[in-house]
Amino acid sequence: MATKKFIRALFGIFVISTWVLGSTIEARAETMNYRYYTWVIKSESVPINDVEGHVVGFIMRGGYFVFENGEVATANQVATIDNIKGAGPFVAYVTINFADGSTIIIKNQGKMAAVFTASPSLVAWTSEIIKGTGRFAGIKGTQTQGDKPKVFPLEKGEVFPKAYHEGTITYTLPPK
Repeated sequence: MATKKFIRALFGIFVISTWVLGSTIEARAETMNYRYYTWVIKSESVPINDVEGHVVGFIMRGGYFVFENGEVATANQVATIDNIKGAGPFVAYVTINFADGSTIIIKNQGKMAAVFTASPSLVAWTSEIIKGTGRFAGIKGTQTQGDKPKVFPLEKGEVFPKAYHEGTITYTLPPK
């Protein structure tokens, strides 16, 4: 009788341990290193006449990502700015569209410095993957970019320049 109770208790501990350990296995973070080429599709800004150089703006950019594994994806970016003489906060949403129909949507927000020779430089910003579809459904993670984007000289009629960035997307996917 005592042996049966012992075996049942041991079996119960085994089942509970298997369930607890099996449910706490963390997904390993993966990375995708990239090169990102981008250009302005549309931009509008409106002066706010409270202080000199204050503008609120909206920018749409197109682009494409070239990933380290050779995969290529198009990108659309929508951003808002609230700057005084080139410095101030911004929020940008980047949608990365892969050839298989999968997407990753990233929200970037932060501040730009008042260094506006060809393009403002980012002082501080955060990045969060807010959604994925297809093979990226349930994705969680962040994006980091290199120190500074490489910016092309403004061409006639351009308000914002074309740019080249390098960076990394770090993410996890839910178990299948």
